[in-house]
Amino acid sequence: MNNARFAISLHILTLLDKAKEELLSSDYIAGSININPVLVRKELSNLRNHGFVASKEGKNGGSYLAKPAHSILLSAVYLSVRQNNLLGTSKNTPNPHCPVGKQINTHLNNLYEATEAALIKELSGKSLAEFSMKFD
Repeated sequence: MNNARFAISLHILTLLDKAKEELLSSDYIAGSININPVLVRKELSNLRNHGFVASKEGKNGGSYLAKPAHSILLSAVYLSVRQNNLLGTSKNTPNPHCPVGKQINTHLNNLYEATEAALIKELSGKSLAEFSMKFD
């Protein structure tokens, strides 16, 4: 689900930004989000693959931001977790003889694409640093 993954990833990145140079364990992060550490490790892996996060292995290891928070755009975070359209996709095959049914999927797809483009445009104007400043 896009929404859950985006929220989890943004929570992780905000924690890492607030920690500055300190390494945070997946257990610590999971405790903040109140989810299973396995889910945190999955998202950390994705964030690492997209260049947002780096990790140090071992007993005193953990994760940290791989680049400055001001250079991480929320749109890039969203796109890194995006699995499908924001509003979903229609799996229905409407009646092709109905005046609405024969066109509905085309018009829905256009609406979905425009909505997602607006979201990405909005998120592209916000950095992790700006988001992180909202927290004490």
